Amino acid sequence: MDPDAATAALTGHCLCGAIRFAARRPFNWVLHCHCESCRRATASPMTTFVSVPNAQLDWIGTPATYASSPGVTRQFCPTCGSPLSYAGADKPDETHIYAALLDDPEAVTPQGQDFVEEAIGWMHPLPATKDAP
Repeated sequence: MDPDAATAALTGHCLCGAIRFAARRPFNWVLHCHCESCRRATASPMTTFVSVPNAQLDWIGTPATYASSPGVTRQFCPTCGSPLSYAGADKPDETHIYAALLDDPEAVTPQGQDFVEEAIGWMHPLPATKDAP
């Protein structure tokens, strides 16, 4: 293994590219979240987060913020509206960035999932469809 891989930064950006970030390893964790709040914030049946210590996360551009519930701040691109991160007052030293925003989302592997009890019932693997729209 490359000795620099343990601390190498992963980069990512919003849909329009106005907001970019670099997240340096090691990360706290990578997991899928099924909670209703995250589903609504991303308009997706679930999302995947990378938990990054704040000292290891650099933003290029200034994300807009939204207090989605008491003690929770979500950041998004003020230009295109892409969701960028989640931060909770219960873990003030870390930010959860969306793995799908990474330039190389294959560089992380989810280790588990959270709020499984809130998962949508039809959220399970389906066969590939050749003729999907």
